[in-house]
Amino acid sequence: MSEHSNEERVRMFWDRLADLRAGMVGIKGTDRLVPMSHHVDHETGCLWFIAAHGEELTNAVETSPRDALFSVSSDKHGLYAHAHGTLELSHDKAKLDEVWNAVAASWFDDGRNDPDVRLLCLRLREAEVWTTTTSSAAFLFQIAKAKAVREAKPDVGDNYTLRF
Repeated sequence: MSEHSNEERVRMFWDRLADLRAGMVGIKGTDRLVPMSHHVDHETGCLWFIAAHGEELTNAVETSPRDALFSVSSDKHGLYAHAHGTLELSHDKAKLDEVWNAVAASWFDDGRNDPDVRLLCLRLREAEVWTTTTSSAAFLFQIAKAKAVREAKPDVGDNYTLRF
């Protein structure tokens, strides 16, 4: 296990998350998480999502913010996380302009100005994070080494909780 300061861990979390395309988002207390493409804003501690009016998530936050969950898993990026926060509807047109992209445009007939476009912000409060820098080959080596030494445990990464 490596030793990193909380600030380094927070920075690494946001950096790795920014390299990922999507995670699973859901309203706390329900059994349903849905895949959503996120846009990282580490300065505000938010994950931004472009959604459509009438979808389950947008309906849930139409009148008030809700506790929500975000989960992500990526072998390639060495990031596995389960986060909690508050999901809310945003009317920030500048932020929508900032996060708008061709993928989002493909979902809406009138593009960014489509009346069904909704911008959601998930303001993270806490995340349990597992990180690794271990490739598949290095992971197998760590397992074999641990078995051969019979005393050492494999060093495959870190597990910690972040509070934002």
